[in-house]
Amino acid sequence: MDNKELEKTIIQVLDDNRFGSFGTIEAGNKPKVRYMAIFHDGLSIYLATNRKTHKVEELQDNPNASLLLGYEQGGGKDVLEIEATVAVTKDDSLRSKVWNESLEKWFKGPDDPDYVILELSPSRIEYTGKNGEHGVWQS
Repeated sequence: MDNKELEKTIIQVLDDNRFGSFGTIEAGNKPKVRYMAIFHDGLSIYLATNRKTHKVEELQDNPNASLLLGYEQGGGKDVLEIEATVAVTKDDSLRSKVWNESLEKWFKGPDDPDYVILELSPSRIEYTGKNGEHGVWQS
């Protein structure tokens, strides 16, 4: 599959999966993984979180992270393994873009000072399709 076709397939898998396993490196160089809701615009991937969480501290110490999605109940059966660097941002336009009512459980609104966006910049995305298709996208 060519790079353009692979990119379209990756975006479709992102569309099909609302949650993924997000991994960071905590103190002592140990991996830490947690489920998170995924938002995206093309290959730009966003995660909403509270600025006071451990993952924000971990990313300030080491911005390298991974995101694994697919193959869970309710999602597609295709799998993405994403390697990325992550920036923690309070950019108002991005916070408004990502905001939706499912976030009301944790935040007062898109202007909540504790509401931040983790902006993932993928460097490598490995795709494995449910029928054995395979491809690697690199920036």
